[in-house]
Amino acid sequence: MAGKRTYNQYCGLASALDVVGERWTLLIVRELLMGPRRYVDLLADLPALGTNLLAERLRFLVERGVVEQVDLHGTGSRLAYRLTPVGQELRPLVAGLARWGMGFVGEKSESDTVRPHWGFLAVEAMLRPERATAIDERYEFRVDDHVYHVEVSDRVPRAVKGPAVEPAMVATTDAATFVQIGSGRLTPLAAMVTGRLSLVGEPDAVLRCCDLLGLEAGVPSAHAR
Repeated sequence: MAGKRTYNQYCGLASALDVVGERWTLLIVRELLMGPRRYVDLLADLPALGTNLLAERLRFLVERGVVEQVDLHGTGSRLAYRLTPVGQELRPLVAGLARWGMGFVGEKSESDTVRPHWGFLAVEAMLRPERATAIDERYEFRVDDHVYHVEVSDRVPRAVKGPAVEPAMVATTDAATFVQIGSGRLTPLAAMVTGRLSLVGEPDAVLRCCDLLGLEAGVPSAHAR
């Protein structure tokens, strides 16, 4: 821990924050939850993060066993970073924080960055497994140029990268609209009326998907903070 700030507290939470509590660290973890990423890709999707700070954060996470370097193609020329099994344990914690933080999302400013692949983590964070029905079906989300879906099987929902096979519902939108819907600032109905969202599927399937994601289909969420 030489050279790093520490809380100097003999506590699990403080020890966790010693590792991931620095600014930008959890956002780097968020990117790696999508899969292995090259340094240049991380830099592109975290535009306000300078290259020196990114290198420092990655080096520290590698030292702590949270992240590791991998050779994607076995050539030594396209090294990438990925989460170790220890790093993957952060997935439910990051998803929980993302779900909690949705209530604090405000209006998007011109300086705010949004990426379509963040929608995958948003879907994963929004899932309410206790609301899954006995109907096995899939819901596909097309957010800008990214596609992912939710699959419900035996009352267990899971977020999956890529298109769905015979989806019961297909939602097409842009990344900013998707975040606004997830935060409760915009309902799916209002987004459809304004042309920012397209929903294709049986109404009952759409309602089941909205309920599974904790979305109010037509009335703005009263708990949005």
